[in-house]
Amino acid sequence: MAHAITSEITVTPLSAACGAEIAGIDLRETLSPETFDAITRAWREHIVLLFRGQELDQDQQLAFAGRFGKTGVRARPADDRPEGADYHAGIMLVSNIRKDGKPIGSLPDGEMWFHHDMCYVLEPHKGTFLYAIEVPDTGGNTLFTNMYKAYDALGDGLREKLKGRTVLQVYDYVTIKQADIDGDMSDVPHHTQPIFVTNPQSGRKALYVNRLMTARIDGLARDESDAILDELFDIVERPEHVFEHVWTPGDLVMWDNLCSCHARTDFPAGQRRLLRRCTVEGSGVLRENP
Repeated sequence: MAHAITSEITVTPLSAACGAEIAGIDLRETLSPETFDAITRAWREHIVLLFRGQELDQDQQLAFAGRFGKTGVRARPADDRPEGADYHAGIMLVSNIRKDGKPIGSLPDGEMWFHHDMCYVLEPHKGTFLYAIEVPDTGGNTLFTNMYKAYDALGDGLREKLKGRTVLQVYDYVTIKQADIDGDMSDVPHHTQPIFVTNPQSGRKALYVNRLMTARIDGLARDESDAILDELFDIVERPEHVFEHVWTPGDLVMWDNLCSCHARTDFPAGQRRLLRRCTVEGSGVLRENP
């Protein structure tokens, strides 16, 4: 894989699926327009960007993310957040650390299935920025899958059958189980989204389904919907579409939520894990464009 030196930074691809490491930059510093443009181009091309060895406090992380758009507010109601109702509304602590027997953050333990962040709201957030503070000795890795490649891997017949269709995206804050859409949905975040989306940054089409949150293809019988979704999930999770990131403290990873989804591998329950997440808002309601 070739290294590319652009402006003040070096861009090194990390896998054939997606991902690139950006070196030669301290994210605490003010970015020159040339450096910001270079990072933006690399993000558009590689979908997932890794910055190693960063020392970021919360405000510095938010300031960097804010260069790419308005920082997002969490969908989970304040009174239901493990971090506490008074905690910064745009920050999620991803942690299994417990205080007085209760997790200090969200998504504390074990494996998490593939998902798109915020796909279950009217206007999904376009990007996520996750910073590693403490990580276990093994596991807790993040898998990223390239949804452009997943779309391209669909057969012509399946692509034509699904063109113009929508899916129900649902999330009730569990990590390895879909929500029960046959039960009471009034308190469960959910929204209908296109099954294919066009990323406004690249103009490319991406598949927009994931194993954790996509519950139904609208307009199809349940058996047919379930069968097609299982086929799509298998395509999404093919090894050749996936890049696995092994975390080190000081890593900042940013990813495009429209053209990737991500998962977490299991890790030992007795080892501490603490990461800090923020997002940037999207450009509006998702549509499938020609």
